[in-house]
Amino acid sequence: MTAHDQLKTLLEEDIRQLDELAALLLQEKGVLSSPNIQPLQDITALKNGLLEGVRERAKKKIHLLVSIGYNPKAGEPSRFIRAGGMDSLHQLWKEAETQLRNCQAINQNNGRVLGHLQQRLSRLTDIFRGASGQQKLYGAKGQQTSVSSTNILASA
Repeated sequence: MTAHDQLKTLLEEDIRQLDELAALLLQEKGVLSSPNIQPLQDITALKNGLLEGVRERAKKKIHLLVSIGYNPKAGEPSRFIRAGGMDSLHQLWKEAETQLRNCQAINQNNGRVLGHLQQRLSRLTDIFRGASGQQKLYGAKGQQTSVSSTNILASA
């Protein structure tokens, strides 16, 4: 099997698994909007497995590209593929890249939802502890930190 054929096989597998990952991320989005978040652990385990496969194939793709003359310092691999006249590979590469960007966008959205859920939980815990009247400071990334102070009314 030539390096070209191996790259094609790896890219086709990437596209298939990135489709799976996108569906899984949409499923995660649904779980985050429901009150039952038990399936989240299973989804996270499946996501990690898919991502590990994508990472491993990325290493293999770079090694194959280097074996056919690609210099990693020369820029994006898609330019090398296009310049080499490998149109079918270039199309697959672009499709995989589009799928990856789609997964990243869905994942960022899920991250924002998760961040809001964590903030809501933090506020509720503060209320239950009776600490809701404390002043809050906001950090550079928008995280909250409680500031507590004590006033001494009298001393003996």
